[in-house]
Amino acid sequence: MLEFEFMRHAFMAAALVGALSGVTGWFLVLRGQSFAGHALSHIGFAGAAGAVLLGCPPLLGMTFTTALAALGMGWESSGDSRGHVSAGRDSIIGLILAASLGLGTLFLQWSNAPSNRATALLFGNILGVDGTTLLLLGGMSVACFGTLACIARPLLFLSLDPDMAVARGVPGRLVSLVFMVLVALSTAMCAEVTGVLLVFSLLVGPAATMLRLGLSPWKGVFGAAVLAVVYGWGALALSWWTDAPVSFWIGLFAAVGYGAAWASARISGAGSSRAMRRGR
Repeated sequence: MLEFEFMRHAFMAAALVGALSGVTGWFLVLRGQSFAGHALSHIGFAGAAGAVLLGCPPLLGMTFTTALAALGMGWESSGDSRGHVSAGRDSIIGLILAASLGLGTLFLQWSNAPSNRATALLFGNILGVDGTTLLLLGGMSVACFGTLACIARPLLFLSLDPDMAVARGVPGRLVSLVFMVLVALSTAMCAEVTGVLLVFSLLVGPAATMLRLGLSPWKGVFGAAVLAVVYGWGALALSWWTDAPVSFWIGLFAAVGYGAAWASARISGAGSSRAMRRGR
């Protein structure tokens, strides 16, 4: 299958998107902001559809829209130090993302876009990644990894103990704003692989699995990145052999991986409890 250029592009795109999604997703889940990533993908759909209406690449429209939404979420989030979206605002975010889906549908209708264009936006079209899009994904990945490397330590400190981090001089609001923009860019890139409806599976699935295993922070970050790439590559291979959509396999991998991690943690916890009782 690697004899075909579009498959080579797809595997390279899956590597870029998976690595970035795994790293940013790990911090996203750790900070309890998984719903924010889900909301950004739906909000970005309106931007992607608007770009189609204007004759621009959907990735650019989604990137611009999600970045603006991320800045709004980061700035208006509850608590300057934490930067987390409060539970009371989940309903507002849900209404905004629902309205964004409706607005995106309206833009697609105005543009007279064919049904396959809507399907690609909603469920992804990684096999349609061309050389230009691949270069754009590569540039975004380099920029995001460089920025994340600069804020990784203060972001981890802020995520684990926000009050102490602020007391030690960590600029909580600034770090939260920068991180939310990184999440927005990761979300826009994920949509190229999974579509806006299944971004959650690649952005949150591997990260939640690593956190469930209870690994140390840097092992968890690295493991989430590797797992996301494996999900992407495995989904591409199985899609080639079975003709099932790539996004289906990624969603299935995310669910099965988390289930296996949950079962492993429960078995390990039960074994530790029995050992402690025997020791007593």
